[in-house]
Amino acid sequence: MSNYQYLGKGHKSIDGLEKITGRARYVADIRLPGMLHARPILSQYAHAEIRAIDADAARRLPGVVAVLTATDLPTRDRAINSRHSAVLAREKVVFVGQPVALVVAESEAIARDAADLVRVEYSPLPAVVDVAQAIAPGAPVIWPRGLPKEGMDLTAAHAAVDKDTEEKERAPSNIHAENHYARGDIAAGFAAADAVVERTYRMPIVHQSYLEPSAVVAEPDPVGGGVTLYVSTQGQFGLRDEVARLLSLPKRKVRVVPMTVGGGFGAKYGIIEALVAAAAVALGQPLRVVLTRAEDFLTTTPAPAVQVELKTGARRDGTLCAIQARVTSDNGVFPFAIAGLVGILLGGYYKCENLAIDCYEVFTNKPQAGAYRAPGAPNATFAIESNIDELARALGIDPLEFRLRNAAEGGDPMGNGDAWPNIGLRQCLERMRDHPLWQARASDAAPSPDGGRYAEGVGLAVGGWLCGMSPAAAVCRADTDGTIRIHVGSVDISGVNSSLVLVAAEVLGVPPEQVEILQGDTQSAPFAGPSGGSQTTYSVSGAVANAAREVRRKLLDLAADHFEAAIGDIEIKDGKAQVKGVPASALPIGRLVAIGESKAGGPGPLVGEGNAAVEQNAPGFVAHLARVRVDRETGQVTPLQYVAVQDVGFAINPTMVTGQVHGGVVQGLGWGLHEAMVYDEYGQLLTGSFMDYDLPKIDGVPEIEAIFVENPAPHGPFGARGIGEPPITAGAAALANAIRDAVGARVTETPIRAESLWRALQAAGDA
Repeated sequence: MSNYQYLGKGHKSIDGLEKITGRARYVADIRLPGMLHARPILSQYAHAEIRAIDADAARRLPGVVAVLTATDLPTRDRAINSRHSAVLAREKVVFVGQPVALVVAESEAIARDAADLVRVEYSPLPAVVDVAQAIAPGAPVIWPRGLPKEGMDLTAAHAAVDKDTEEKERAPSNIHAENHYARGDIAAGFAAADAVVERTYRMPIVHQSYLEPSAVVAEPDPVGGGVTLYVSTQGQFGLRDEVARLLSLPKRKVRVVPMTVGGGFGAKYGIIEALVAAAAVALGQPLRVVLTRAEDFLTTTPAPAVQVELKTGARRDGTLCAIQARVTSDNGVFPFAIAGLVGILLGGYYKCENLAIDCYEVFTNKPQAGAYRAPGAPNATFAIESNIDELARALGIDPLEFRLRNAAEGGDPMGNGDAWPNIGLRQCLERMRDHPLWQARASDAAPSPDGGRYAEGVGLAVGGWLCGMSPAAAVCRADTDGTIRIHVGSVDISGVNSSLVLVAAEVLGVPPEQVEILQGDTQSAPFAGPSGGSQTTYSVSGAVANAAREVRRKLLDLAADHFEAAIGDIEIKDGKAQVKGVPASALPIGRLVAIGESKAGGPGPLVGEGNAAVEQNAPGFVAHLARVRVDRETGQVTPLQYVAVQDVGFAINPTMVTGQVHGGVVQGLGWGLHEAMVYDEYGQLLTGSFMDYDLPKIDGVPEIEAIFVENPAPHGPFGARGIGEPPITAGAAALANAIRDAVGARVTETPIRAESLWRALQAAGDA
């Protein structure tokens, strides 16, 4: 147990009441004088030339203000090389859902009706829809003249690691980048192996499925020549920079105001912001765009499909001795470097002297891939943890002990050869080993009274994420009523502000209810990195603590002067300053602030600034255990129980950490059993609504038990480490291993739906 008064103690969400009563303001709630509404016209083809755009009928509709094409916007001369820069298509379209034109009207209803009147004439071109087709000899090359190199790498916001991506000078092809990681002698490693497992694992494109679709309100400044954006974003400063670049504006001319975020999970770094901003500037009026769910599915950046061809070998004593893999990532039509992350994790969970991993980033005529909560980690984990489970079975070794025998520790190499910093993988496995569900798993194999139709199994998987870090600043201000106001530039997408209040409360000795967090915009807020990569608490709480310490120092100086005592004899408790041991002398800190603001020659208003720039990331690891029931006759899988052990470093606010773990586990269930974006051979999306795109339902979510391992991060504030992304990493693998334990069938593709498992059971029965 910690000696802290507030840190490490559960505290409710500070904006929970605002959200459940509907008082939180989202982008769609913004209304500005003279505001117009717009609907995008999206491409119906995966690859086609734009022959003509006929918008005459739409323009004649009363209430229509404009129908804009690429040449009408200030972004007309920017290179189209990413989803951010693909504001409106020029000359040709390269994926179904690419914006081609924008209808602007006085109301959303008119804009929608007018959009139906716009006719776009296309000349279809050959489309490259899947990875196998894209890399086949003679395949049409999507970018035959290459892609301009500008824009930003979104994966950099999620993991503090060098992917060593190679962008070689080569003949144009649909492989836009590759990574090659090797150590030791892979042939000798397999020669020494007593058991070898070789399989190919596939995971499809998966959407982040946030509740709030992408939405932007842009307000141009006709006097200053700039634009203000009200957005649902995970990173306001990066978005400002990108919009300024695309609109050829100075950064100071672009103001980004972050609104309440209705879910992001890595997807909300900027999709339609530049389009809406450019249109608003061109028209000189405020403009609002809120995508429909179907538009959001078609035109945003889901997680890529990834295939992992994996071969692993181990000796009889349980020593892992060889890992060989080929990773291909379907990144869509624009670059997104993720395969390297898959390779780093594939070769990083376990100690292994001999390794050869080749990773390929592939273009296809589909929407650009994007980040989704630990991008690449669910894919890598599904593959390696399935193979590890089979190796343990082949060698007759307890699967947990086999993992413990090989688990990576701080200083061991990742897949790219870089050393892990301090990690808690072993501690997670050791905690799981003592759990009653793991201890009692053998008894679950008892025959069922129905004659064997149903079988239960327990599956174990580990997972991890590298986690990121960014420099950050914060400002602390004390008011005369005793309120402490903390100004930050980070965006709260996960309840992090409910932890930051505890940091300030602990440092200053005031109740958390006395602390307010003020999220500023790009003009008013101190800098903070994006809210991704499990880095916000890790990066920002140190800045908050340092700002609060500066105010505390000033409060102590004032109190010492007021009480005519030494600073060392002053303490601040429960929002009051007093001489130690003399509670009758207690003075509310608001009174001290008033003294400071009025005293000639005094400290003046009590304001403190704080910075933090953590020098090393603090990866988060998990061990997950799933218990499932399988209906042998139908292949239906029912999750029954789930245990999630996670190294959190130090849980600043256990209530919020528990929520993060539960949310990640449910999303992992989605990856494992439900979710897939399915495209046909023409690049048409077949699962473009929540009627077709399956998500976990409340009646399919089992009891979830979250267990914290507190292995303090050496450089993290109060020992905290990233916690948001690791909970999603092991879900699909744990479920697959539980199904294998129950019925003996190894499924190598997700989602593991009833039909696919039934077919696997039939194939196993025929073998």
